[in-house]
Amino acid sequence: MIILQATQDIRKVSLWLGHATLTTTEIYTRGDPTEKLDAIESIVPPHLRRGAFQPTDKLIALLKRTL
Repeated sequence: MIILQATQDIRKVSLWLGHATLTTTEIYTRGDPTEKLDAIESIVPPHLRRGAFQPTDKLIALLKRTL
């Protein structure tokens, strides 16, 4: 996927990977991990999204006691 994003040319990716046909390469390029993460992030409720969690002072105190 990194190669495809860098070159924007699936033919180059196919050649570099040694695939006989573009169809084989397309199988690997269908599942872009960043696109999957963006799709998952878009359906997660706002209060559960990354970076949205704010621990309470009580939780921080509890964690410090266990160290």
